[in-house]
Amino acid sequence: MTERLQPMDGGCTCGTVRYRLNARPLFVHCCHCTWCQRETGSAFAVNALIEAASVQLLKEEPEQVMLPSASGKGQAVFRCPSCRIALWSNYAEAGPKVNFIRAGTLDQTSRVRPDIHIFTSTKQPWVVLPGDVPAVEEFYEISAYWPAHSIERYKATIAR
Repeated sequence: MTERLQPMDGGCTCGTVRYRLNARPLFVHCCHCTWCQRETGSAFAVNALIEAASVQLLKEEPEQVMLPSASGKGQAVFRCPSCRIALWSNYAEAGPKVNFIRAGTLDQTSRVRPDIHIFTSTKQPWVVLPGDVPAVEEFYEISAYWPAHSIERYKATIAR
Protein backbone atom coordinates (compact mmCIF):
# COMPACT_ATOMS: atom_id res chain seq x y z
CA MET A 1 0.00 0.00 0.00
CA THR A 2 1.27 3.46 -0.86
CA GLU A 3 1.70 6.04 1.87
CA ARG A 4 -0.67 8.93 1.19
CA LEU A 5 0.04 12.63 1.42
CA GLN A 6 -1.15 15.87 -0.03
CA PRO A 7 -0.20 15.44 -3.69
CA MET A 8 2.87 17.21 -5.01
CA ASP A 9 2.64 18.67 -8.51
CA GLY A 10 5.44 19.45 -10.88
CA GLY A 11 6.34 19.93 -14.50
CA CYS A 12 8.68 21.31 -17.07
CA THR A 13 9.67 24.93 -17.59
CA CYS A 14 7.28 25.65 -20.47
CA GLY A 15 4.28 23.93 -18.85
CA THR A 16 3.73 21.37 -21.61
CA VAL A 17 4.22 18.39 -19.25
CA ARG A 18 2.60 18.41 -15.80
CA TYR A 19 2.58 15.57 -13.28
CA ARG A 20 1.38 14.80 -9.76
CA LEU A 21 3.01 12.60 -7.10
CA ASN A 22 0.17 10.78 -5.34
CA ALA A 23 2.41 9.25 -2.64
CA ARG A 24 5.40 10.23 -0.59
CA PRO A 25 8.72 9.50 -2.25
CA LEU A 26 10.29 6.23 -1.16
CA PHE A 27 13.62 7.95 -0.56
CA VAL A 28 15.45 11.03 -1.84
CA HIS A 29 19.01 10.92 -3.21
CA CYS A 30 21.37 13.80 -3.65
CA CYS A 31 23.76 12.30 -6.17
CA HIS A 32 27.20 13.82 -6.60
CA CYS A 33 28.46 11.45 -9.33
CA THR A 34 30.13 12.96 -12.37
CA TRP A 35 27.35 11.59 -14.63
CA CYS A 36 24.69 13.56 -12.71
CA GLN A 37 26.95 16.61 -12.71
CA ARG A 38 27.25 16.42 -16.49
CA GLU A 39 23.56 15.71 -17.12
CA THR A 40 22.33 18.54 -14.88
CA GLY A 41 25.08 21.03 -15.62
CA SER A 42 25.37 21.43 -11.87
CA ALA A 43 27.22 19.99 -8.87
CA PHE A 44 24.63 17.26 -8.14
CA ALA A 45 21.14 15.95 -8.88
CA VAL A 46 18.35 15.56 -6.34
CA ASN A 47 16.10 12.63 -7.22
CA ALA A 48 12.92 11.64 -5.37
CA LEU A 49 12.38 7.91 -5.90
CA ILE A 50 8.71 6.92 -6.24
CA GLU A 51 6.63 4.15 -7.71
CA ALA A 52 5.79 4.96 -11.34
CA ALA A 53 2.18 3.98 -10.59
CA SER A 54 2.05 6.91 -8.11
CA VAL A 55 3.02 9.45 -10.78
CA GLN A 56 -0.06 10.80 -12.51
CA LEU A 57 0.33 12.71 -15.77
CA LEU A 58 -1.84 15.82 -15.71
CA LYS A 59 -0.88 17.32 -19.05
CA GLU A 60 0.94 15.84 -22.07
CA GLU A 61 3.29 12.88 -22.24
CA PRO A 62 7.03 13.30 -21.74
CA GLU A 63 9.37 11.92 -24.38
CA GLN A 64 11.67 9.02 -23.46
CA VAL A 65 15.34 9.39 -24.39
CA MET A 66 17.86 6.61 -23.71
CA LEU A 67 21.20 7.76 -22.28
CA PRO A 68 24.29 5.86 -21.18
CA SER A 69 24.97 5.43 -17.49
CA ALA A 70 28.01 4.66 -15.37
CA SER A 71 26.66 1.14 -14.78
CA GLY A 72 26.72 0.48 -18.51
CA LYS A 73 23.03 -0.49 -18.40
CA GLY A 74 21.74 2.91 -19.50
CA GLN A 75 18.94 5.07 -18.21
CA ALA A 76 15.65 6.18 -19.69
CA VAL A 77 15.24 9.94 -19.23
CA PHE A 78 11.78 11.43 -19.63
CA ARG A 79 11.86 14.95 -21.06
CA CYS A 80 9.38 17.56 -22.15
CA PRO A 81 9.11 17.32 -25.95
CA SER A 82 9.06 21.13 -26.17
CA CYS A 83 11.53 22.62 -23.68
CA ARG A 84 13.54 19.36 -23.22
CA ILE A 85 13.67 19.60 -19.40
CA ALA A 86 14.41 16.22 -17.76
CA LEU A 87 11.51 15.35 -15.44
CA TRP A 88 12.49 11.85 -14.30
CA SER A 89 14.60 8.81 -15.09
CA ASN A 90 14.26 5.05 -14.89
CA TYR A 91 17.37 3.01 -14.13
CA ALA A 92 18.06 -0.64 -14.94
CA GLU A 93 17.54 -2.19 -11.50
CA ALA A 94 13.90 -1.12 -11.05
CA GLY A 95 13.24 -0.38 -14.70
CA PRO A 96 10.03 1.47 -15.48
CA LYS A 97 8.48 0.62 -12.11
CA VAL A 98 10.33 3.33 -10.13
CA ASN A 99 10.72 6.91 -11.30
CA PHE A 100 13.62 9.05 -10.13
CA ILE A 101 11.80 12.40 -10.15
CA ARG A 102 14.06 15.43 -10.60
CA ALA A 103 13.12 17.26 -7.41
CA GLY A 104 13.84 20.62 -9.04
CA THR A 105 10.83 20.09 -11.33
CA LEU A 106 8.40 20.05 -8.38
CA ASP A 107 6.33 23.20 -7.95
CA GLN A 108 7.31 23.32 -4.27
CA THR A 109 10.88 22.06 -4.28
CA SER A 110 11.22 22.54 -0.51
CA ARG A 111 8.75 19.70 0.15
CA VAL A 112 11.52 17.14 -0.41
CA ARG A 113 14.99 17.08 1.05
CA PRO A 114 17.78 14.55 0.58
CA ASP A 115 17.67 11.46 2.78
CA ILE A 116 21.22 10.59 1.70
CA HIS A 117 24.14 12.02 -0.28
CA ILE A 118 25.61 9.44 -2.65
CA PHE A 119 28.81 9.25 -4.71
CA THR A 120 30.42 11.87 -2.50
CA SER A 121 33.84 10.63 -3.62
CA THR A 122 33.31 12.81 -6.71
CA LYS A 123 31.45 15.72 -5.14
CA GLN A 124 32.73 19.18 -5.84
CA PRO A 125 35.14 20.27 -3.08
CA TRP A 126 33.21 23.48 -2.45
CA VAL A 127 29.95 21.60 -1.68
CA VAL A 128 29.52 21.37 2.08
CA LEU A 129 27.35 18.46 3.19
CA PRO A 130 25.02 18.81 6.17
CA GLY A 131 26.04 16.81 9.21
CA ASP A 132 22.54 15.47 9.86
CA VAL A 133 22.12 13.63 6.53
CA PRO A 134 23.95 10.37 5.79
CA ALA A 135 26.66 10.57 3.12
CA VAL A 136 28.38 7.67 1.36
CA GLU A 137 31.35 7.67 -1.00
CA GLU A 138 29.65 5.51 -3.61
CA PHE A 139 26.27 3.72 -3.43
CA TYR A 140 24.80 1.87 -0.44
CA GLU A 141 22.67 -1.04 0.74
CA ILE A 142 19.01 -0.02 0.79
CA SER A 143 18.42 -1.98 3.99
CA ALA A 144 20.98 0.15 5.82
CA TYR A 145 19.27 3.50 5.17
CA TRP A 146 15.69 3.24 3.95
CA PRO A 147 12.80 3.20 6.44
CA ALA A 148 10.98 -0.15 6.68
CA HIS A 149 7.78 1.18 5.07
CA SER A 150 9.74 2.38 2.02
CA ILE A 151 11.50 -0.97 1.69
CA GLU A 152 8.12 -2.74 1.79
CA ARG A 153 6.71 -0.45 -0.90
CA TYR A 154 9.80 -0.89 -3.08
CA LYS A 155 9.75 -4.70 -2.79
CA ALA A 156 6.01 -4.79 -3.60
CA THR A 157 6.57 -2.58 -6.64
CA ILE A 158 9.48 -4.59 -8.01
CA ALA A 159 7.59 -7.86 -7.47
CA ARG A 160 4.68 -6.73 -9.69
